[in-house]
This record gives sequence, structure tokens and C-alpha cells, in this order.
Amino acid sequence: MQRLLALGFVLLLASQAMAQQKPQYTQYSNNNYLLNPAISGIENYADLKLGTRQQWSGLEGAPQTYYATFHMPINKDMTASYRGGRMGSAAKEETTKKPNRYRRIRPHHGIGAMAASTKTGPLKRGSLSFSYAYHQPLTKSLRVAAGVAPGLIQYSLDPGTVNTAQGNDPAIYDGRVNETKFDLNMGLWLYSYNFYVGVSGAQLVPSKRKYINDGTPQGSDGSLQQHYFATAAYRFDVMSGLAVIPSVMVKMAQPSPVSFDVSGKVLYADRIWAGAAYRHNESITAMAGMNISHLFDLAYSYDASTSPLGQANAGSHEVVLGFKLRNTRRIICPEWAW
Repeated sequence: MQRLLALGFVLLLASQAMAQQKPQYTQYSNNNYLLNPAISGIENYADLKLGTRQQWSGLEGAPQTYYATFHMPINKDMTASYRGGRMGSAAKEETTKKPNRYRRIRPHHGIGAMAASTKTGPLKRGSLSFSYAYHQPLTKSLRVAAGVAPGLIQYSLDPGTVNTAQGNDPAIYDGRVNETKFDLNMGLWLYSYNFYVGVSGAQLVPSKRKYINDGTPQGSDGSLQQHYFATAAYRFDVMSGLAVIPSVMVKMAQPSPVSFDVSGKVLYADRIWAGAAYRHNESITAMAGMNISHLFDLAYSYDASTSPLGQANAGSHEVVLGFKLRNTRRIICPEWAW
């Protein structure tokens, strides 16, 4: 009975927020491009990430998300680096200390794309977006980037999987559930050797749903819910080969309450990391990953729910596989998106 009630709660939330809420990610700190298009082209290689999130595992109809992100720099000086410029072969102590000399850094551009699909019971949300960013040096050690990502979001419902009290329920068959809407995301990203601060907005175009004059209630117009994110992190290089990285993310999406994530991870030798996170009134997380080589990396996280819904599920799992393409400098650990 408890499981059935939990499933009903999931579907109720999904039906109300299908055209509003963005998918939720735990490992945003390993792929900030998910939240901010200004990240586009931040590294010295083409970054491809494939991820999946199985939320509230063990609960029938719980959200399942799959995504792919790709971004790369254009006209970037690949020889210039604030961290020594030999990441593939540098000694550990060279990759965990500030450089003592700098080269003049030129502005560069970045482009990218993201595709994602989320299924919650009979409801599906698919999205596709393309991004552009401009990276401008402010000082010898500080840069700022601005990015924009237009795209499309498609919502659909499979009527064959829904049983209604009356046939041809207008809430399902009126044509408003299956829609494609325009999406717009924008962001700013300030970053340096050992910190970053970012702000971004998502679903900035309301794209209200179409009304059908059938006498149905119109209390909710189904418009896209605007999201605003603020993220920040600082890298403490505490000793040779060891770094501690605390980070925070605040999300505002009216009329939903403000939420925040606090996380921290320890990075050893720029290859192996482990950390923990807390999402206010929702979950605690354990996560770990490895920069396996200059070609790819792997990360995993597990969320234990602290909300009442946690009694009916076995937690959430998220896996991210990253590929470093055109990595001519054989960089192992990301220089800016650590």
C-alpha cells in the first residue's frame, strides 16, 4: 500500500510539473555544462559526457534520465595554460601549485550541444539544445564567459498506459499533453586557477500551453517554469598531489521553494576523487570517480533520500562517462572544470 501511495505521489508531481521542472542531477559539479551554457569550450579539448540517472530506484514509474553533452573550444590558444601546460606528463607537484609565470591569453569561443530524455511513468520529456559561449580574459589569471543555449523541449504521454475513471478524459486526450516548446538558457561564468562562480537561467521563455475551449479548468497554464542557478567552488591545493574542493549550488524556480546543494570532494594526484553532498530536505550523497586516462573518465554517485518518500525507494543512482576528444596535450584532469 505504501508503494502504491508513493507511486501515486510521483505521478501527481510529474503531471503537474511535466512542462515545468528540469531534470535533477547530482553530478552537476562534474559537468556544469548541464546548468550553464557559458561552460562551452572551457577546456583545451572537446568534452563529451554520457550520463544516466535512475531516481528513487525500486519505485515503479520513478524518473529515469539519460543525457549526452558535447562542447569544444574554437580559436583557443592550446599552448597557454595557468597550470603549467604539460598536464599529460607533468609531475604531480607541477599540477597542484600555482604557476609563477603567465602568457598573454587571447579570447576564444565555445560551441556545444545537449540531448536529454526523462521518463516518469507514462510521461516523457525530451530536449535538444545548442550552445555558444565567448571567453574573455580579465587579468592574467582571471576569465569570464557568457553563453546562450536555445533549444526545443518535447513533452508526451502514452494514453495506453493510463487508466481513467471515464473514457476520453479531456485531461489526457485534449491534445495539450503532447507538445513541443521553445527553450532558452543563458549564463555567466567567472573562473580562475582555483575558483569559479556561475549564474544561469533556464527555460527563460514561458511557452504557455495551448488552450482548448472544452470547458476544462485552466488554473494551470502549463508554462515552462523558469529556473535560476548560482554555483561556486574553490580548489584548495593543501599539499603536493592533494586538493580539497568544496562547492555549493542554489536553485530558484518559483513557485517551488529555494533549494541548495552543498558538496565537497578530495582529489588525489589529479586522478582519483571521492566526496559527499547534501541536498536540503531531500538527500545525502556519496560519490567517487577516476580520471582513467587522457581519453576518458568515470564517476558514480548514490543518493540516500531523507524525505518521506525515502521509505518507499532504495535511493538514486547516477553514472557519468566522460571522453576527452582532440586532447592533443594529453590532459588527464580537467584544468577548469575540476
